[in-house]
Amino acid sequence: MNYFEEGLRHYLNKNQIEKIRAVKIGIAGAGGLGSNCAFNLARSGFNDFKIVDFDSIEATNLNRQFYFYDQINMQKVEALKANLMRINPDIKINAIVSMINEENITSLFDDCHIVVEAFDKVEYKRLIVEKYYSSGKLLVSASGLGGWGNSDDIIIRRVHSNFYVVGDMISEVSESIPPISPRVNIVAAKQADIILNYVLEGDFMNG
Repeated sequence: MNYFEEGLRHYLNKNQIEKIRAVKIGIAGAGGLGSNCAFNLARSGFNDFKIVDFDSIEATNLNRQFYFYDQINMQKVEALKANLMRINPDIKINAIVSMINEENITSLFDDCHIVVEAFDKVEYKRLIVEKYYSSGKLLVSASGLGGWGNSDDIIIRRVHSNFYVVGDMISEVSESIPPISPRVNIVAAKQADIILNYVLEGDFMNG
């Protein structure tokens, strides 16, 4: 047991930790949503991840994503793996540098219990949602997180028992509504909290 795990036991009991550790989480996209959702989940004790993204870190990512100045030009999934392992060195992360498409999406996430949709492009969002909407897996998506202010408008919408969407459902990112850290992080934290609540309070272990 490492220091992180020792500390976590101060807040969560053995049964709760066992529930958390029984889960494998797939994160589709390692940008503002994916990277920040991942660190919230890692700090909550989740330790088995598959993270997929094809992009590398740019200077324009540093205003909201869980990366650092000296990681510019690194592959996002590799940098995120390194950052999460600084929280918990025993975490298991399968970092995959790949675009997601109709041909590979099944092989990428079918071994995950939970899928986080964390893309900023509509076509990729649609691909994930259409694939896992009725899969029986917990699917957590996002819609409407651009700009600043009015953070109370960021809500959780439960579409059905295993599909949630977080955001204000209006403020899509654009040139006039940029992605800024506070609202992006609020959405990412709410995504992580949905997952934590689902695992600890739901009947996840019994299917």
